[in-house]
Amino acid sequence: MSEVYETLTGHRSIRSYTDEPVSDEQLTKIIEAVQAAPTSINGQQVTVISVQDPVKKAKIAELAGNQAWIAQAPVFLLFCADYHRARVAAEMNGQELVITSAIESIVVGATDVGIALGRAIAMAASLGLGTVPIGGARRSPLELIELLELPKYVFPVSGLVVGHPADTSHKKHRLPQAAIWHREGYHQEQMEALVREYDEQVSTYMQERTGGKESRNWSQTVSSFYNRIYYPEVRKMLEQQGFDFQ
Repeated sequence: MSEVYETLTGHRSIRSYTDEPVSDEQLTKIIEAVQAAPTSINGQQVTVISVQDPVKKAKIAELAGNQAWIAQAPVFLLFCADYHRARVAAEMNGQELVITSAIESIVVGATDVGIALGRAIAMAASLGLGTVPIGGARRSPLELIELLELPKYVFPVSGLVVGHPADTSHKKHRLPQAAIWHREGYHQEQMEALVREYDEQVSTYMQERTGGKESRNWSQTVSSFYNRIYYPEVRKMLEQQGFDFQ
């Protein structure tokens, strides 16, 4: 019990890795944890593509916004929402795949991937490995789809870098629990005060981490991302892969 708690609450994103390879046994255990995750209607709408080829990893690093740790680490995992298997099942049973015409399929697929991704991160940590999720997998998704030959009804949601940590990064503060856990209903009246409290913690952390060179807080960071559509090709990618938004 305590080991699981420490693993889950001690998460750190690792962006520096040693040359030590990730073994097939370790990768297999990570994928077993992914497969054991719950999914909607037991549809198992998750596919993981492992990439270890240095040339492919370098290209993925470029497509993700020049994230060097993708190329440096021994393994990159791409987590995809996958309805290709459901299409095969439909054809086997003389049925039509209709769910991909509704936004529900996107919500379900992304949810299932999120649960699976969390399982993979936890399992990797239990094996002494470091990870960092890569939302940049959606930065140039059409090129990534072509590179990894994703069929129709499959789309990338997130990547995950896996390897042996070269160093242990600092554990970042999280929002106050009251901002995340709302009892019996959503308590929006307290949110600004909680965000301000958290901003002070993050600003202090950033000053300590950068030797006083930066004091950027959480609300400033989030605002700078969400004042634009920062991955504008996602809708085009979903349409290309056969999804609609009804």
